[in-house]
Amino acid sequence: MHALGIDFGTSGARAIAIDSGGQAVAQARYHLSSSEVQQPASWQQALWQLLSDLPVACRHQLRRIAVNGTSATVLLCDCTTQPLTPALLYNDATARSALPTVEAVAPPGSPTCSATSSLVKALWWYENLDSEVRSQVSYLAHQADWIASLLHGKPAVSDYHNALKVGYDVRSLSYPDWLLNLPVSGWLPTVKTPGDIVATILPELAQRFEIHSDCQICAGTTDSIGAFMASGAHRLGQAVTSLGSTLVLKLLNDTPVDNQNYGVYSHRFGDLWLVGGASNTGGAVLQQFFSAEQLSELSAQIDISQPCPLNYYPLTSPGERFPHNDPDYAPRLTPRPAEDTAFLYGLLDAIARIEAEGYQKLHALGAVSVQQVYTAGGGAQNQIWQQLRQRQLGSMLLGAVVVTTAANTEAAYGTAQLALKGLFPYQTR
Repeated sequence: MHALGIDFGTSGARAIAIDSGGQAVAQARYHLSSSEVQQPASWQQALWQLLSDLPVACRHQLRRIAVNGTSATVLLCDCTTQPLTPALLYNDATARSALPTVEAVAPPGSPTCSATSSLVKALWWYENLDSEVRSQVSYLAHQADWIASLLHGKPAVSDYHNALKVGYDVRSLSYPDWLLNLPVSGWLPTVKTPGDIVATILPELAQRFEIHSDCQICAGTTDSIGAFMASGAHRLGQAVTSLGSTLVLKLLNDTPVDNQNYGVYSHRFGDLWLVGGASNTGGAVLQQFFSAEQLSELSAQIDISQPCPLNYYPLTSPGERFPHNDPDYAPRLTPRPAEDTAFLYGLLDAIARIEAEGYQKLHALGAVSVQQVYTAGGGAQNQIWQQLRQRQLGSMLLGAVVVTTAANTEAAYGTAQLALKGLFPYQTR
């Protein structure tokens, strides 16, 4: 038996098939241009190509498939799942004019209270669509929902990770009354637990791609949670730090922690909760000053036995979300030493400090103390940076924090694990 995870990210799509032991057995990639990223027709083309590119022997063994997509990337569909709008992407704030309507009814701290939330986008469409088009709308679909519906042929079914930003209550596992009283309530998708079976693959697709006719399509997740699941973290106090363009922290906790002032909210994760926060610092700042080759060469020259005398706060522009919430928070990138090695030391040490401050903030807001950090993203391979992070986390959190590189960082791999096991690894009872 093989399980397939399909990941739709910001610039392309990837599929990874695993066997029953979790070993990757096949994979495929598809690049999406910037003009294709929000076009459902391009998603469909990418999906068919990914399936075609998997070896036939692998496709014969597929029994479970799950899809992830970018959080809060949504579109409107008619009763036959045909798109009525282009997608509004996860970071598209076009709909911000509808935010006050949501803030007036949503509870404090709700993830819907953001200019880019799924619910804000739905209300904006409701207010701005031509009445004839609006009358054809049957449901709102997240990216992962719609792509999965191409495989099973039924109206899009969501999961409670994607549905969080449309207002689904992950504590009661239901839509709250305040949401059901809004004019878009009739568009809300059915929600399942991530990994639960939705339906069997369409017979015509099973035949076309030589996939077993009993292959089950499962409820999916978001791309960032797929990446978290790929890491192997599964116990209370374990976390994943993503060292990408920005710095993203996710920590497994026993209770939800939500604080909209810092962009902190929690995803239900079986019996646990995945608490997250994101800083604007990260790799994008490093790339302003150094190429990938320079980062590698200069990092190897840093002598971390000597304390770093610099006190930077690396940002590409003013404004920070977490662990400080200040839209005017100023970058600190001076004084710049004459030696590039010393400058890079200051940057890496500062980002490591901000990471530790982030986990401090999550703890102050009610999360458990972090015990182990798995590292994902482009910075995961920088061993000097990892040692600096180990030092900062141990110093600022007053305890032994183990920092390791995640065994697997591909969201498609984590999504394949979701298809294979569901959320069973996160059940504590």
